[in-house]
Amino acid sequence: MHLFLAPECAPFAIAAMILIGLTVIEILSLLLGFSLSELIGKPHFEGHDGVLAGLLSWINIGGVPLLILIMLVLGIFAVTGFAIQTVADMVWAPLPAIIAAPPAFLVTVPLVRRSTRTIARIVPRDETYAVDTADLVGRTGIVSIGPLDQGLPGRVGVKDAHGNWHQLRTCAAKGESPLPIGAKVLLVDRKADIFIAVSAPSDLVGSDDKSSTEQPS
Repeated sequence: MHLFLAPECAPFAIAAMILIGLTVIEILSLLLGFSLSELIGKPHFEGHDGVLAGLLSWINIGGVPLLILIMLVLGIFAVTGFAIQTVADMVWAPLPAIIAAPPAFLVTVPLVRRSTRTIARIVPRDETYAVDTADLVGRTGIVSIGPLDQGLPGRVGVKDAHGNWHQLRTCAAKGESPLPIGAKVLLVDRKADIFIAVSAPSDLVGSDDKSSTEQPS
């Protein structure tokens, strides 16, 4: 704890506090029916070239949502920095922050690259270039964040025709009873970026072309 408050560890403590703040905001946003990481989206650097563009591509910027990338950088930088200062403190004394920060950053970059490549393979994709979200109206899915009612939107997991999963902001249709988490629903309309759902008719659940209710684990 004394290292966390030490001025030599100020850059790493600040990174850790920002990470905690972003984590709390993301959790609160999910409870309110949306995701901050989805609102921010993914960074794009098309049309850029040179050394900077090569570095950004090397660490897989664009492969994960920007918020996740920022949280990875902050978390790995903080952990690496505290590790360096802990070893230095055990040997003699903590290093000045201006000396400890550069090696911590140099270690952070390859670790971020490795982490983003792993996360990009396991994080569900909310969108795909091959499908317009308007085409998802008429498909069935499962309520993943709910219950769905006519108030704040929840989330419905839907698989498109190409096998890609989408987590869609969804409300229940007017007059529809609340749809609990795990309920199978039919998307019947869309208003702006909010989908409208009703309880899925039994004859649609499990059909090959319009329905898939087994979400990825």
